[in-house]
Amino acid sequence: MAWLAQNLAPLMFLGLIFFLLYGFPVAFALGACGLFFGLIGIELGLLAPVFFQALPLRIFGIMQNETLLAVPFFTLMGLVLERSGMAEDLLDTIGQLFGSVRGGLAFAVIFVGALLAATTGVVAASVISMGLISLPIMLRYGYDRKLASGVIAASGTLAQIIPPSLVLIVLADQLGKSVGDLYKGAFIPAFALVGLYVLYVIGLTILRPKDLPALPPEARTIREDDGSSGTRSVAVLAVIAIAVGIVAGQHYNEILAWMTGGEPKEQPIDETVVAATTLATLVAFVIALINRVFRLGLLSRMAERVTFVLIPPLALIFLVLGTIFLGVATPTEGGAMGAVGAMLLAWARKRLDWSLLVQALKGTTTLSSFVMFILIGSTMFNLTFQGVGGSHWVQHLLTQLPGGQVGFLIFASLFVFVLAFFLDYFELAFIVIPLLGPAANALGIDLIWFGVLIAMVMQTSFMHPPFGFALFFLRSVAPAGEYVDAVTGKKIRGVSTVEIYWGAIPFLVLQLVMVGLLIAFPSLVTMSFSKVGKVDLEKIEIPAGDQGWGSEGSAPGGEGGTGSDW
Repeated sequence: MAWLAQNLAPLMFLGLIFFLLYGFPVAFALGACGLFFGLIGIELGLLAPVFFQALPLRIFGIMQNETLLAVPFFTLMGLVLERSGMAEDLLDTIGQLFGSVRGGLAFAVIFVGALLAATTGVVAASVISMGLISLPIMLRYGYDRKLASGVIAASGTLAQIIPPSLVLIVLADQLGKSVGDLYKGAFIPAFALVGLYVLYVIGLTILRPKDLPALPPEARTIREDDGSSGTRSVAVLAVIAIAVGIVAGQHYNEILAWMTGGEPKEQPIDETVVAATTLATLVAFVIALINRVFRLGLLSRMAERVTFVLIPPLALIFLVLGTIFLGVATPTEGGAMGAVGAMLLAWARKRLDWSLLVQALKGTTTLSSFVMFILIGSTMFNLTFQGVGGSHWVQHLLTQLPGGQVGFLIFASLFVFVLAFFLDYFELAFIVIPLLGPAANALGIDLIWFGVLIAMVMQTSFMHPPFGFALFFLRSVAPAGEYVDAVTGKKIRGVSTVEIYWGAIPFLVLQLVMVGLLIAFPSLVTMSFSKVGKVDLEKIEIPAGDQGWGSEGSAPGGEGGTGSDW
């Protein structure tokens, strides 16, 4: 009995692994494991029966947690946009824009994947939409099957790390940190990953040009009367907008002081970038609108099409992320505005009807219920695990790893990477973060940086052969056997499951490279929410109640309780 009492925490962890491997639903596995070992702890005298009176309060704390309201809002926004036809227009327009370039369709998929990630935030929606629209076109014009599959799956998983990612909301809640800070911290790493994808495709166009052909002239449907593509007009409009944005960014402090009537003060990088980007986008839209209304003929058909297709989702991104970064709205309020904005976009496209709303609301309810049940189950597990001394056991185990902070970060990344073979990202957030978070804090690791790093590792869960969810989504829509192409009438060989797996591996490696860069260069995260030369992150004083795991026994998330409370 003495041995059982001393080792109840590790046995509890092993019991959870057994339940999960057995195939028991995660939420109920967590709850059952917590209650079962809680009763054993009471019998062994480790816990008092009154200990479980805290459980109802914790469950009510979850229900009262306003941060988690952002989950259904962002989910509803994504599902409405998925059904509004925005993805189809974006892929068609950007595909035409890059059609004359080798690998143009691959570049279009990456760009649209990033844009969909910043609007829908739903991996399944992005992968399925791009798989249905882009994959047949890429196969039609001779793209390598492995590359086409890999770039679609990888671009779809960007919804995992690019704000407003749902997993970042959950991680912020579990770490007891601000969702807005985690969004800001993930901004640069997310788009750096997009840059790695683009560089990889550029490298392939040089090394294996036959695998990434340009679109043939007959496939480029947006043309001028003289037969030209009109891309020069797009470039000129982009240069004008970028120049306006750069000038506005350089003088943003003075402009803001003039508007408010105060003295110029240095503003955060993220606020400056958001304001400058918004102004640049607005300038491009106004020029295109004036050209269309007054029929000036200054812009090509391609320039007008690109502008009017890109501006609505960019406006929605500003409505959501811009207001959060500027401090105008909380993530929950931003999610609510995003949901309303998505409905307005669907209405403007004449796609908003009762059927769409019912489907979107059903999907939102399903996913939100899934998250809440897992959170309640993890609360029951964590309550017992902390009560039997599990936190001290895990913290002692992890803080004694060789290599200090770097050793711990490498171990944590590998640990999450391996578990991602078997667990969903929500499950990882609710099970693993309460174990790793206190140890990270004890080692002096910034929890925002740690949260972004773990989110990047969790993204690999979608790309793991053979269990990656993005690969499953793509398999569900990719043609498995030979089929007749609707445009050319030729027979085209389908895509095998093995080709999808091999196509995912290079992008999985790129994600791991990004994880290594985050460990080596923390400033990729920290510079996103600090003022240049003004703020020393080590000297920031955090008010009481928002200290995460700053002191032993304190509860992440502060007063009110969340699923990760002690």
